[in-house]
Amino acid sequence: MWTAIKRVVRSGFVGFWRNAFVSIAAIFVMTVALFVVGSTMMINQLLDVSLENLQNKVDINVYFVVDAQQEDIDALKSSLEGLPDVEEVVFTSREDALAGFSERWRNDETIMQGLEELGDNPLGASLSIRAREISQYEGIAQFLSEQQALEDPQRPLIDEVNFVKNKESIDKLTGIINAVDRSTVIAMIVLVSAAVLITFNTIRLAIYTSREEISVMRLVGASNTFIRGPFMLQGIMYGIASGVLALLIIYPIVLWLGPEAESFFQFNLFNYFISDFPRIFAIIVGSGIVLGMVSSMMAVARYLHV
Repeated sequence: MWTAIKRVVRSGFVGFWRNAFVSIAAIFVMTVALFVVGSTMMINQLLDVSLENLQNKVDINVYFVVDAQQEDIDALKSSLEGLPDVEEVVFTSREDALAGFSERWRNDETIMQGLEELGDNPLGASLSIRAREISQYEGIAQFLSEQQALEDPQRPLIDEVNFVKNKESIDKLTGIINAVDRSTVIAMIVLVSAAVLITFNTIRLAIYTSREEISVMRLVGASNTFIRGPFMLQGIMYGIASGVLALLIIYPIVLWLGPEAESFFQFNLFNYFISDFPRIFAIIVGSGIVLGMVSSMMAVARYLHV
């Protein structure tokens, strides 16, 4: 059995190099398809991290009127903390709000001068509310709207709730992620189909050029496995070579984009590529092997009747 396996492997390598130009064409198309697979993994990871970072920064800020009573603020804070969807409620006093505003605009003389001329603190207290899940902000915003509707028009408590602005940012990024996912899926389907078709034709051509050898092997009683094995091996070799080439192309790209992505998205693509390389290698090379194997199996089943 070991001798038969060695002969199949040797025949597969001979067939691979015998049809070198056709093999290169198959490897090229499969490499492009696998490069798209790898790029999609990088892009999706980048967008997922961006969305997660944005979600961590998003909250509902409730700004109170300047003359709001502390007991009313505490009562609303307690009601919010009692909601099952609320993760955390942080109170910011008027004094803390003024200190933060002054620190932010300390280098703007016009704003600081205007603040001094007012003489009094123009800022109200506020609550920062974080939900357990991003989908739960709608319910919290609805609760705040109901609280505003119950307020005495003569003694309002809530001045503004800023949830709508933050929700628009999340919806835009989510829409971008969905659009990228759809476009990459379409691109992968097209390229994978092209890779399967070209590999299929490559194996078919290999079968055609080896037809005389196949006839001789049939005459001497070679088994079906021995005849089919080299062609199956060629498809697997196409997949392995394409997967390795795709990784070699992705490596310098993420090496170059890593610092740029970190400065903009707070996520280093190169570090992710290195730290998760075993999984990325398994997915890309494994996908190449599956593509090559499926293509060769289709060609062998269609054109090699043994």
